[in-house]
Amino acid sequence: MKNSFVLAQPSRDEDDEPITLGPFGFFRLMRRLFAYTHPHAMKRNQLIALVIIRSVQLPMLAWALGAVINGPIARGDLHGTLRAALWFAALAAFTQACFYFRVRLALELGEAVIFDLRNELFAHLQTMTARFYDKVKPGRIISRMTSDVEAIRAGVQDVVFVSVVQAGQMLISGLLMLWYNWALFLVVLAIAPVIWAINRYFRSRLAYTQRQAQESFSRVISTVAESVEGIRVTQGFSRQDVNASMFRELAGDHARFVMGAARTSAVFLPLLELNSQFFIAMLLLMGGYRVLNPAIADPIGDIVQFFFLAALFFDPVRIIGAQYTTALTAMVGAERVFTLLDQKPDWQDPADAIPLPDISGRVEFRDVSFGYEPNLTVLRNINFTAEPGRTIALVGHTGSGKTSITALIAKAYLPTAGALLIDGRDIRSIRSESLRRRLGIVQQQNFLFEGDVLQNIRFGRPGAGDDEVLEAVRKLDFLDMIEALPDGFRTPVGEGGSGLSVGQRQLICFARALLADPRILILDEATSSIDAITEARIQHSLAALLRGRTSFVIAHRLSTVREADTILVLRRGEIVERGSHRELLALGGVYKELHNRFIAEG
Repeated sequence: MKNSFVLAQPSRDEDDEPITLGPFGFFRLMRRLFAYTHPHAMKRNQLIALVIIRSVQLPMLAWALGAVINGPIARGDLHGTLRAALWFAALAAFTQACFYFRVRLALELGEAVIFDLRNELFAHLQTMTARFYDKVKPGRIISRMTSDVEAIRAGVQDVVFVSVVQAGQMLISGLLMLWYNWALFLVVLAIAPVIWAINRYFRSRLAYTQRQAQESFSRVISTVAESVEGIRVTQGFSRQDVNASMFRELAGDHARFVMGAARTSAVFLPLLELNSQFFIAMLLLMGGYRVLNPAIADPIGDIVQFFFLAALFFDPVRIIGAQYTTALTAMVGAERVFTLLDQKPDWQDPADAIPLPDISGRVEFRDVSFGYEPNLTVLRNINFTAEPGRTIALVGHTGSGKTSITALIAKAYLPTAGALLIDGRDIRSIRSESLRRRLGIVQQQNFLFEGDVLQNIRFGRPGAGDDEVLEAVRKLDFLDMIEALPDGFRTPVGEGGSGLSVGQRQLICFARALLADPRILILDEATSSIDAITEARIQHSLAALLRGRTSFVIAHRLSTVREADTILVLRRGEIVERGSHRELLALGGVYKELHNRFIAEG
């Protein structure tokens, strides 16, 4: 695989490996997709009825046209021909009306199925744990929600019902041809093994190229998403040309696979049509022979009628062949979407998990060990207790395990060994949703949603009134900063918080956490994005925020750490020192070394 975004080589996801959609896999996916039509049974059943009617109509039009030629026209009956023409026109108008409603219902049913599928996919993504998002790139998820789902839409709206209409048209035309002239129909049947052989040869090649094309598109989308997110890094290191070159390689891969699929289809479809025309020529020879041979002397009208039906028999071969490529794209998209839907979180709350009642906020680690990967332990034998209302500071060098401890408290991950207790209850036995409603988290890089400032603060407690939001900002003593914005609380916030400074975003996140009124509060480098003057201004507000809550503070500045009830010093995933600020300074160990470095760095 080619290079991806700036600083990293792209890795293949588990679903990158191409698979061959054999007939059993194809129909298994079709059956699963069809299940999404059950909530829309009335619309689906109406559509099926129209499909059946439509499959009969076109052969009947051909039969009626042949009957008029073989009947009143052959007899020279002018009035009979006029009546037959009017009846034929009425049948044609009814046929077009059925076609209109067939197309309309197919589009409506397809949209309903895609609506349900997208909602199910999004809801499923909300249940996945942090480990899933550590491994899967956002662009891969976006491609499932966009290109793969749109491919399924085409399959639901077009392929299934068009193919059924065409197959029904072939069946009815074949039965009528058999009734008219069984000898000529045997010539038509001779095409079947040829079409089967062509279809079998091209099916696996088309499935492979379509799968590769969709996977390469997924990598393109992933790279675009990653590049947009990291544009400042790219520009900061003048990597625009290098990134553009890498992207060209990925886009070239995608173009090559798409062209490969197009070349295969370009051979497949003409072959089907060529065989149809070849057999029409054979029918001309045999039909002409049967008309001109005095020993047989078939009526020419019957032969004309047979050829009208033969055209309707062979046209579906070409149309179904064209739909086959769309069907493969849809089935590959369905396989990728269902693979994601079938992927279970690496852990789930047990069935008997209990909702967390009002808690005091006591947090206890008992011999807790943890690793993001089975062979990579980042925390070893962590033991401590945070009593309700106390503040625990976590300090240590980068990679020492500070954020991992807070991630376990937030139940983003589960310990690989030991027990983590909240008010004496093992965190595994607590419903994650109820725990997180009692947590407040402010991180170094907080995310703001598109909307306005008021909506982003209210995200901490959606039911809060405007007065409660205002009071939370007042308590943190930065109301004047909000009012100084162009539209105050109604100032628009772009995606990810664009339009606001980093410090303003962080203050909004503080207000969001305070409004949620959590029993357990996590501040992960929460003041690192705020300048020293602003931090000094809100120190007493932070004290109010921490008061009465069990708080875990990770900070590279000493102002908050110094006031913590207990400081845990971590090194390589282990607690090497613990105590108050004064006790640890007196100890003269790792904490004093960090303290002296903080002072030296200002």
